[in-house]
Amino acid sequence: MSDAGFVIAAYAVIVGGLGVYTLALWRRLRAVRGPDDEAR
Repeated sequence: MSDAGFVIAAYAVIVGGLGVYTLALWRRLRAVRGPDDEAR
């Protein structure tokens, strides 16, 4: 496995991208729902 570093880096990029995407969706959902809609 001489390419293990590249594989690990690729997984890190993918996980980081999914994290950024999830954060963006979460922030958009909070903006749409509003501050008074926390009970749902």
